[in-house]
Amino acid sequence: MSLAMAVGIPLFMLFLFGYGINTDIRHLPTIVWDQSFSEESQNVIQCFINSSYFSIQGHAQSYDDVRKALATGRSRLAIVIPPDYSLRLQNGQRASIEVFIDGSEPQSTQQAMHVAREVVHSQGASLLGRKLGKEVSLDEVLPLEAEVGVWYNPELKTHLFTIPALIGLIMQNVTMTLTAFALVREKERGTMEQLICTPVRPAELILGKLIPYVVVGMITFALVLAAGTFCFAVPVRGSLSLLVSLAFLFILTSMSIGMLMSTFSENQLQAMQLAFAFILPSILLSGFVFPRETMPLFIRILGNFIPLTDFLVILRGIFLKEVGIDYLYEEVLTLAGFTALLFALALLRFQKRAC
Repeated sequence: MSLAMAVGIPLFMLFLFGYGINTDIRHLPTIVWDQSFSEESQNVIQCFINSSYFSIQGHAQSYDDVRKALATGRSRLAIVIPPDYSLRLQNGQRASIEVFIDGSEPQSTQQAMHVAREVVHSQGASLLGRKLGKEVSLDEVLPLEAEVGVWYNPELKTHLFTIPALIGLIMQNVTMTLTAFALVREKERGTMEQLICTPVRPAELILGKLIPYVVVGMITFALVLAAGTFCFAVPVRGSLSLLVSLAFLFILTSMSIGMLMSTFSENQLQAMQLAFAFILPSILLSGFVFPRETMPLFIRILGNFIPLTDFLVILRGIFLKEVGIDYLYEEVLTLAGFTALLFALALLRFQKRAC
């Protein structure tokens, strides 16, 4: 196993992360609320599509639809075209388009703001050029402008993006490695054989081993949450009780991962290698550092199999967007499914043998 990991994993990670990591935004999920329903409004929407930076994922019918799309993360940008858009252009008046951007990821937000303004300005220059019958520069007074608003993190503070994610990563790493090492240590010391010979059933044995680490995990969560809130000034804008409840669910998920790793490991070195092989993809593919919207489809699919991906959506949603369970139910169901599946697999591999 050590030889295979030393040779195979570096090459695998090089190709995986080389193709998957990209900080340039492309096909950013976008929702459109077109209240004009005119040829002019369709033209400007097509300009956003032709830029290849934005991908229209749906159409809104109200500001509530726009707010829900950005709050759930289904869309990162919203384009709102007012009802009088076409009329103002036809009358020679200046028209405006509202562009709302989810600022929870500052890195991609800055690029999206710049590109959105450039698209609108280019369309404005094109409209003015056709009217005057000559080319115009972007420095001239254009008939079209973009009113850009950043939601959830208007000042684009990086620590508001990283601290909630760090809380999730720390919880995963601590609970997963503690669980994996604890069960493997029983094998190395030979005490696992003694436990197997007891009348205790496998599920009861595993639960008994996990309960202390659940307590440790919740204490760790309380400590890092307090440090993030008071030391780094990252307030919890949503429900604290919901955050604690979902953190408990994620701790169970991470422990299930560690427990499954322990069934494949014969010693702590192997458990450490497996943990390292899981932690690095969790950092790079879950949206912890790099926005998932910029990743190829295949890489995003792989990231969906990492529980931290869903928990980061939960953390940033509660910390930054003040969303509730009605916005996060898909991520909650996914984490619950991961927990049940991983625990069942670990239980199947952890078979009691007759004395």
